[in-house]
Amino acid sequence: MPIRIDDATRTFTLHTLHTTYQMQVDEVGYLTHLYYGARSEGQMSYLPTFADRSGCCTTPHDVKDRTYSLDVLPQEFPFQGNGDLRSPLLVVRDAQGTFGCDLRYARHEVRCGKYALAGLPAAYADADADDAQTLSVTLADERLGLEVELLYGVLPAIDVICRAAVVKNRSEGRVTVEKLQSACLDFVHGNFDVITFNGQHCMERKPSRQRVLPGSFAVSSRRGQSSHQYNPFMILCDRDATETAGRAWSMTFVYSGNFKAEVEQTQYQQIRMQMGLSDELFSYPLEPGDELVAPEVIMTYSGAGLERLSHNLHRCIRRHICRGPWRDAPRPVLVNSWEAHYFNFTGDELVRLAAKAADLGMDMLVMDDGWFGDRNDDFRALGDWSVNEEKLGGTLAQLIEKINALGIKFGIWMEPEMVNEDSDLYRAHPDWALAVPGKAPALGRDQLVLDFSREDVRENIFAQICSVLDQGNIEYLKWDFNRSMVDIYSHAATDQGRVVYDYYLGLYDVLERLVQRYPNLLIEGCAAGGGRFDAGWLHYAPQFWTSDNTDGHDRMTIQYGTSFGYPCSTMGAHVSACPNEVNGRTVSLSARGLVAMAGGGFGYELDLLELPERACEIIRNQIAQHRSIEQLVREGLYYRLTDPATDDIYAWEFVSEDGAEAIVNAVVARAEGYGEARYVVPRGLTPDALYREVNMDQVFAANALMDMGLPLPVSSALYMSRSFRFVRVDA
Repeated sequence: MPIRIDDATRTFTLHTLHTTYQMQVDEVGYLTHLYYGARSEGQMSYLPTFADRSGCCTTPHDVKDRTYSLDVLPQEFPFQGNGDLRSPLLVVRDAQGTFGCDLRYARHEVRCGKYALAGLPAAYADADADDAQTLSVTLADERLGLEVELLYGVLPAIDVICRAAVVKNRSEGRVTVEKLQSACLDFVHGNFDVITFNGQHCMERKPSRQRVLPGSFAVSSRRGQSSHQYNPFMILCDRDATETAGRAWSMTFVYSGNFKAEVEQTQYQQIRMQMGLSDELFSYPLEPGDELVAPEVIMTYSGAGLERLSHNLHRCIRRHICRGPWRDAPRPVLVNSWEAHYFNFTGDELVRLAAKAADLGMDMLVMDDGWFGDRNDDFRALGDWSVNEEKLGGTLAQLIEKINALGIKFGIWMEPEMVNEDSDLYRAHPDWALAVPGKAPALGRDQLVLDFSREDVRENIFAQICSVLDQGNIEYLKWDFNRSMVDIYSHAATDQGRVVYDYYLGLYDVLERLVQRYPNLLIEGCAAGGGRFDAGWLHYAPQFWTSDNTDGHDRMTIQYGTSFGYPCSTMGAHVSACPNEVNGRTVSLSARGLVAMAGGGFGYELDLLELPERACEIIRNQIAQHRSIEQLVREGLYYRLTDPATDDIYAWEFVSEDGAEAIVNAVVARAEGYGEARYVVPRGLTPDALYREVNMDQVFAANALMDMGLPLPVSSALYMSRSFRFVRVDA
């Protein structure tokens, strides 16, 4: 079994296929962290060191040993109040406003299966397929009447351990949680780099790697969403770690709101890595009997470089976060109406667009913004989800029937969390928007954020969504979120420090009800592009719009960075018109298509009716190619063969889990001069095997391919693209 307990030494050991995690209740009653790394047997309690460090470290009052200090010991759940002056996971105030607690071991329990979290997304295990277990360890503070249940969910087959925590007020007075994070890794030594994934609107999740130096390093979001700027995913690795060598640890937050990820190197060269809720705009009161759940953090370890780390995370998110029938099914190839028509369309124009989509071999048309209320620009009507039948030339049901008659599925865009001041909903319920009384609210895209912490708001919006979805055969919903939260004030809340957290409980409640009511509906998340691309959202929708930037060149970097933590099956990726509307760049249609095919949500974002016949033929071939490789893209192992930020070519690869099939793709990202030969070197093929390249009908030795690679045409033009498809000869 993955969880082993030594009662004599009070040691807890969690095993996965290739890793071991170990902790121990020490003689004082504190839960100390011992080890997380390559699978090992035995006791690792020899790793922490003890020494008298004079006045630099404090000692608990009941410990008469100056060599003992929580400020030095590696811990599982560090808290503020008993001598550890590094960054804590928990800060609380009692009813008198006094800070500080003292959490010591109380009890533990082992359960079969993977834990779930009330009201929050979390990884799950299939009871009939996974040897999953949960360890629950309860820490308690007798003075405060406070308990913290630490949850460890072990998914052994994919080398993943999930962590969460539940804070429980068992006292007769109020306790206020001022900071709550979910997971911590304490390292007694190491020379590490930290990798985060940063950016901005239209250029999300660019890898940023830097040395861990003395002091504190943090990335966070205070924007009311996980954000374009910083993704809730972090890697700590050896300074010389590469794709294929070195140790690496990661944390992924299964949450879509404000977060903080921190790394601290102490005065004694120890390192702490931690992740959880942001303590900004957060102050959560717990009345007697109340509980507060810290959202889940997914952790994994690789001793063989960043590539294996990504494979672990891809398997986890694809198989244990994403749910529903679309998790393992081919997604429809779609055309979105936005870049074809923006707000200016009629029902007849959409039917013509759908007819062209059918002619090109597509599966679905998505009607984007502009179909409801008086919505001819982005200044009005959000919140009034009633069909503009005059604009569509009939009912929504009639439009859907016309499009379905062409053999094309129908999808629709909505932005349920937002409201315009120029809307019937806002005029009737101005208090339903997040806005500070007496202060003019900050606007984003001329809209306000609805208060999803309120049940009455959620009920109204849920009913409106259902009234739209029930009007016809709608098979896809694009759920958008186009601004950050600024004015954090709920007219229904007594404590404003709980509003953002309660907002996400409310959002997840609506999404869960939607998933249960429409189990076959394909939902794609969007937040002005990739502003809420996180594991929390992917629990309700199997794909997310990766970025509003669909330029084939920039998408190389965006999708490259995203792939470190998220499987390609979750990336919405479309071919758009050139010159690109974001940056004006022109990239060949072939390269745009190849880059977009690396995402699980493949489609087009342009006016199909304006395309020349040559472009139409290329698109027909792209769709056929996508369908032939779709399963391998969705389920295969992904390899980053080059870095688009530094290499002349952008190359990537998909290999089936059994090594029987592989696809190697390359795009020339920079072209300089004449005569230079460029090579693409695959990985992950079966050693000593032979592979036939389907297009060339030529047999290659796997060892030679993985040693010297394949040449691209000499003097390759900018954005020249190539795709090689290999099948193992014995497969």
